[in-house]
Amino acid sequence: MSEWRDRAGPWARARMPDGQELDVIVTGRSRTPDGHWWYECEAILPSRYEHPDGRAEPKSAPTAISVAAENITPIPGERYDAVPTVGAVAGRQWVAVRMRGIGESEPWWCVHRRDCWQARDGWLTRRITTREAVELLARTEEARVCDVCRPDRVLGRPGLRR
Repeated sequence: MSEWRDRAGPWARARMPDGQELDVIVTGRSRTPDGHWWYECEAILPSRYEHPDGRAEPKSAPTAISVAAENITPIPGERYDAVPTVGAVAGRQWVAVRMRGIGESEPWWCVHRRDCWQARDGWLTRRITTREAVELLARTEEARVCDVCRPDRVLGRPGLRR
């Protein structure tokens, strides 16, 4: 196996839509807005290299593909802990939006569910973990819950300042 393949990432077995299986290099994981997990992969597929003199020879080249998580099987001995992960697997289920104070009031954080349509109204937005959301909401002078998505109902903090 070539050196670049060893450094590219862990290998996994991917099941294609037609049922075939293919070994792929896992380059990332991501969660789509609908909540489904996908693995970003590189499939090493046949390609053709044409020399300046017109000769052609078979080669292989990495080709980017996305595979639904349920169609990925880990390969024993491969390490997946360093694979870049985007989405809730990192625990970022909530959104904190920094809101400008009105009049003389100080700016405050509004905590939303990740899919709340009002989570874009502030001037600073960041995803936070459940623990961070609870800690932020415990500081009632600095944070409030969204009146629309009501994260306090899920976080078990009824009566939080709105």
